[in-house]
Amino acid sequence: MSTDTQNAVKSTSKRLPGYPDDGELFWIDHYEWLQQQGYTLRPRYRPGWKPSWEGTNKPHFKCEDGVRPLQTRAMDARRNTDGAAVMIKRCSKRDHPFEAEIGRFFCTEPLASDPRNRCIPIYEVLQAPRDEDLQLIVMPRLRKFGSPRFETIGEIVEFLRQIFEGLHFMHQHHVAHRDCTSLNIMMDATDLYPGGYHPVRVKRTHDLAKPAKHYTRTQKPVRYYLADFGLSRQYKPEDRPPREPPIRGADKSVPEFKDSDVPCDPFPTDVYYLGNMIRETFTEGGEFSTKHIGLEFLKPLVADMVCHDPLKRPTMDDVISHFDDLRSQLSDSKLRSHVVREDDTAIETFFRSFAYSRRRLGFVIANVPPLPSPS
Repeated sequence: MSTDTQNAVKSTSKRLPGYPDDGELFWIDHYEWLQQQGYTLRPRYRPGWKPSWEGTNKPHFKCEDGVRPLQTRAMDARRNTDGAAVMIKRCSKRDHPFEAEIGRFFCTEPLASDPRNRCIPIYEVLQAPRDEDLQLIVMPRLRKFGSPRFETIGEIVEFLRQIFEGLHFMHQHHVAHRDCTSLNIMMDATDLYPGGYHPVRVKRTHDLAKPAKHYTRTQKPVRYYLADFGLSRQYKPEDRPPREPPIRGADKSVPEFKDSDVPCDPFPTDVYYLGNMIRETFTEGGEFSTKHIGLEFLKPLVADMVCHDPLKRPTMDDVISHFDDLRSQLSDSKLRSHVVREDDTAIETFFRSFAYSRRRLGFVIANVPPLPSPS
C-alpha cells in the first residue's frame, strides 16, 4: 500500500473520501496471508494499492475500489482455485464459542446432503495468525432473501416452505438458532444473477457500470439459507426442554424477554422470531418493510407463532403441518398472482403488472411450476 494511502487509512482526524476506514485495516493487514490460504480480497485491500480515481476527474463512488463495505466483520473475496464468490467472517471464539462448531456440524454427512438442510455451508475455518481467539469462517457469498423483490405469491410461499423446513431441521437435531430474524436469512442468487453483481452495491454490476441484470425466482428457482450461528446452541435430547437465560438478538420484541431474565426454552422463541419476521416483512409490515397484498391466508399461522405465551406457540412440527394445509388450498392462479406492496404507487403497480402479465402467459404455456422449487 502506498504511503499516501497508509496515512489516509490511519488518520482519524481527517478521513479522505473513498479510502479504507479503521474497520478495514484488519483486511488490509491480512490480504497477503489470505491469498496464501487461497482467497483474494478486492483491490482496495491489496498492498501497494493506489486509488483508481487519483489524478482523474472521476468521483470515488463511481469506482469499484472506492466502495466501502457496509460493515467490516465479514468481507467478500474470491476463491483462487475457481473464482467463486465467498464471504469471510471474523469470529471470536471467546464471544461465540459454538458458531464454527455448529456450522460445521450441519456440513458433515449425512446432514450436509439432506435436502431439508438450509444451514449456510461452511467451506473452511481458518485460524487467524497472531490471534488465537480469532477464527475466519469461509462461506458462500449470499444475498438478502428479499433482494430483488418477490414477484409472485408462489415465490413467497416457496421461500417460507424452505425456511420453515430449515428451522424444523435444526430443531430436529436439537439446535436452537436463537436469532433467526430477517438479517440472518439469506439467498443464493448465483443463478438469479448469472453475470454477477457487486458485493456492496448489489444492484450494480461488479464494475458499477450498469444495473445488474437478473431473472425472476420463477425463472431461476433459488435456495434460501439460515445463517449466523453466533447465538445458536445445541442440546442433548434428554435436556429438552432446555432452559437458557435470555439472549437478545436482532429482534428485541420477544415477549418472554421483556423485563425478565428468567431462563426459558429457546425453541418457542425461535418460532416467535420466524413468525414475527413474516409479520413484519409480509403480512403487516414493519419499520424497514411494507405490507404485501394477498397474503391474508398466512395470518392465522403467524398469529399462532407470535403468541405472547411461549407455551401456547406451535412447535415447528405444528408449523410445518399448518403451513402444508394452507399451501394445499392455494390454486395455481393464486400462486401465480403478482405481488403488490402497500407502498407501491399506481404507476409502479401498472408497469410491474404489465411486465409480469407477459411472463405469466409464457409460464402457463411452458407449464413452469408456480412454486419455484430448486432441484
